[in-house]
Amino acid sequence: MEGIKQKIWEGFKAYWINALYITLFFSVFANYTRLILANYEISYAHYGVSLIKGLVLAKVILIAEHFHIGQGFEDKPLVIPTLYKSLLFTVCTIILGVIELLIRVLLQTGNSASVIDRFIGSFSYEWLAKMLVVFVIFIPFFGIRELSRVLGRGKISGLFFQKR
Repeated sequence: MEGIKQKIWEGFKAYWINALYITLFFSVFANYTRLILANYEISYAHYGVSLIKGLVLAKVILIAEHFHIGQGFEDKPLVIPTLYKSLLFTVCTIILGVIELLIRVLLQTGNSASVIDRFIGSFSYEWLAKMLVVFVIFIPFFGIRELSRVLGRGKISGLFFQKR
């Protein structure tokens, strides 16, 4: 029973660490967008989406790890699994973004006929830039995780959070 409690606690911690990092990143990006648009006197209020994206993507990462998705390159130099996982989860972010966009367009228009037109029209250079930034931000995220996997559980967190 103690082993099960430990696994649940480890999963709980991993989820909230992932969720915090990802939500923080998406929140910073939402604030960046708001500040840029404020310069042109355009309002922006999609902050709740950052939280939802962070929580969902953190869960997607945990589920993927549970099913060993993205673990095909663990015997290679750390740069390979780091970049592979960064790309893989950028694709997951793209999929979540597409779902979010479809839901938003459906809620705004209420008309499924105009969904495809608005959906295609909403992709822009800004959207591509966001995905590039997502990919780059995942590199240190997965780099630290891969380094932790190689060094051993708790070594990196010990270096960061325990007195030496």
